[in-house]
Amino acid sequence: MTKKLTMDSTIKLLEMFLIEAFEDVQAQPLFINRGTSLLITLSDISAEQASKDMGNCATIAAHVDHIRYFLDVIEDFMFKRDLSHINWRTIWETVSVVSEDEWQTIKDNLHTSYERVKSHLSNPDVWNDSHEVSAMMGMIVHTAYHLGEIRQMLCRLD
Repeated sequence: MTKKLTMDSTIKLLEMFLIEAFEDVQAQPLFINRGTSLLITLSDISAEQASKDMGNCATIAAHVDHIRYFLDVIEDFMFKRDLSHINWRTIWETVSVVSEDEWQTIKDNLHTSYERVKSHLSNPDVWNDSHEVSAMMGMIVHTAYHLGEIRQMLCRLD
């Protein structure tokens, strides 16, 4: 007998991974340690730290704004919206040194995009096929990658 995952159980799993990546471990850790999720990590980073020159690498501020942009773009992809506006280089070329207000805005915008994306998990009736599942998986994996980059960059802060 072949077992198949239902859309409801798939969405529940995606929600668990998304929440762990952004908010915190809910029960047993799936892939990161407690207290190391993205929003928790960002809460203790100042604008000065987020702006620190990392050599030939982007700043923490750029990584965070890129995560937000990625969520927005992949959400558009997920629901088959127009993607002609995409420019992956813009953030990497324009976000580096940020003021306290700019840093707060970047974090607030990330939180807004995250909450909007997360809300799609509570409405699986609009999901048509694996297209939405793959988009959500991409958001989780991509965020985890940049979270790892940011946490490594924290080791280089004074």
